[in-house]
Parts: sequence; C-alpha cells; structure tokens
Amino acid sequence: MDLGSIIGLVGCIGLVFYGIVGSNGMSALQSFIDRDSVIITIGGTFMCILAMNTIPSFITGLKSITQIIKLENSDAGAVIKQIIDLSNVARKEGLLSLEEAAGNIDDAFLKKGIMLVVDGTDPDLVRAIMETEMTGIEGRHKENASFWEDLGSMGPAWGMIGTLIGLINMLKNLSDMAALGPAMAVALVTTFYGSLIANWICGPVASKLKRKNSQEMAVKGIMVEGLLSIQAGENPRVIEEKLKSFISPAERAAIAGGDEGGGGE
Repeated sequence: MDLGSIIGLVGCIGLVFYGIVGSNGMSALQSFIDRDSVIITIGGTFMCILAMNTIPSFITGLKSITQIIKLENSDAGAVIKQIIDLSNVARKEGLLSLEEAAGNIDDAFLKKGIMLVVDGTDPDLVRAIMETEMTGIEGRHKENASFWEDLGSMGPAWGMIGTLIGLINMLKNLSDMAALGPAMAVALVTTFYGSLIANWICGPVASKLKRKNSQEMAVKGIMVEGLLSIQAGENPRVIEEKLKSFISPAERAAIAGGDEGGGGE
C-alpha cells in the first residue's frame, strides 16, 4: 500500500478542516455545508463526466483511483536482477530452459516475452508484439488519467455555475439587505466545492496515475531489451551494463551492492 498517497489525501482535507474550524470552532462547519451546492457542483460534475463517457468507461475511471494506493512491481533494479538471472540460465542450459523458469514469474508481460523467445519467434516480431502490448497498456492508463483530469476541470466549472445561480437568486431579493451576506456565502460554497474536487482529489490522482504509468513503461522497456539481448546470446555482464543505462546512478549502486552481498556464497 502506498502510504504517501493516503497520507497526502488525508492531510489535504485535514488542513482544510483545520482552516475552517481552527479559529471559529466546529460551528463554522455549518457555513460550508449546503445541500443545493452539493447537488449542483458534485452532481453536475459527475453527470457531465458521465456524458463524456460510456457507463462502463465511467465506472472504470472511478475505480482507477484505487491504483494510486497500490504498490506495483515496478522496481527497475529488481527487474534487471531477474533478467540477469534468466540470462545466466539461458547461457548455461539454453533458451528452452527459460520455459521452466517462466513458471516462477508472476509478471504476465515478462512471462509472455519469455515464451515468445522460447518458441523461437523472430526478434523483430518479439519486439513488435511486446511494444504493441505496451502501447495498449499505456493507452488504458492514459484514459484513466484523462478521466480524472476531465473531472478536475469540470469541478470548478460547475462550482462557478452554482455560484452564478446563487448570485442571480440573491440579486432578485435585494430588498432584504440582512439576507445578502448569508446568501453570498451560500453562493460561494459551490465554488469552494468545485475547487476542492479539482485540487484535493482529481489533480493528485491524475498526476499519480501518470507517474505510475511512466514508471511501469520504463520497467517494461527494460524487460523487452533484456529479453532480446538474451535471445541474441549476449553475455550476462554485457546485458547488465546495457540495462543499467536505463536507471539512475542510485539504482545502479543498489544493484551493485546486492551483487556484492551475494558474491560470498
């Protein structure tokens, strides 16, 4: 579980809550709760997004929020070590021995690549198949990120619509001057809701989904290059150095440290 996302989201709403009640007490919350504002802003935002999607894609987009709290297996260093282990097996026992090794691998993408190599598929075709799958995965990820970006853009817009409705209703009753202040406050609550939707949830979720997608695509790129190198019969040490070029110096140092730790066996 990604604690950073959970702490961040909870911390954001916690700070907003403190800003509301910090000086004025719990009674101040009543000024920020309005049924009509919720219906217009939140209801309007989600109905607008539903109109932009099909019902299945709308549900899929909502469910994608769970992805930001999941820790995916996107450790580039661990993948490189796994590729090197596979290259050592292939070098000692041949490419066909990788079929048995694939049984212990959980990653479906890597397992698929291994089986293509074992089946003797042409290297160019292996790359084409794997990159096509990567394109499909990335496309689905981008759809989910776009869902939250659209939701974030619609929130403030519908908040402004609610504010305009409130202002129009307020201006029609200027005769009651004592009611102008409370009416203005209610009108502004819709803008508050819209901004909260965009900046508390939608913006962070969309950014996190994009970042996770970039990390996953980078790791899958390492898998493709590693498998093609194994298929070409390259030396495991050469493969390791090639794959290390994809990662940061800190990650390279971590791999080197792990290799040193295992050298004493």
